[in-house]
Amino acid sequence: MAHVILGMLLISQQSLYDLIKTFGQTVSLFYSASAGSIKRALDGLLSRGLIEVASVDAGARGRKVYRVTEAGREEFRTWMAGELAGTDTEAAALSRLYFLGLLAPQERGPVLGRIIESYESDLARLSALDEQIDARNVPEGYQDVIAYQRATLDYGLATQRFAIAWFRDQADRHRQASG
Repeated sequence: MAHVILGMLLISQQSLYDLIKTFGQTVSLFYSASAGSIKRALDGLLSRGLIEVASVDAGARGRKVYRVTEAGREEFRTWMAGELAGTDTEAAALSRLYFLGLLAPQERGPVLGRIIESYESDLARLSALDEQIDARNVPEGYQDVIAYQRATLDYGLATQRFAIAWFRDQADRHRQASG
């Protein structure tokens, strides 16, 4: 979440309230976060020196507006260029795609390549599971259970294939635009 916040703050300086609102209006379609988790991540970024207070409104509440430091910019670029981590490839991939325009054009292709590689790895893992399931004997009375488990796996396989094709298309468009 910290990297998503860095990306948002690179687009525009924001207060905690602004960030909560921005999350709800933008990345919440693929990345969920509570107000409390956003606050904790913001505090962590501040303590690590990756963001700083740009201004404090004069008033009873003292609304703080945050901006990214140079160290925060470097942390963001490192995250964008790094391997996708965690179990939710879709959230990791879409988070990077959402902020891809913040990188220089020559940095974008490798990011798309790593996203594709991550989906291909997930597809290989699901394909291996598919083969294991085919080799198992189904105990009497569990045919319906296995049928729906199989349907769930089929959905996962189809989703991975779609994502690979879609991100390959994005990579091709990037290559064409880059000349």
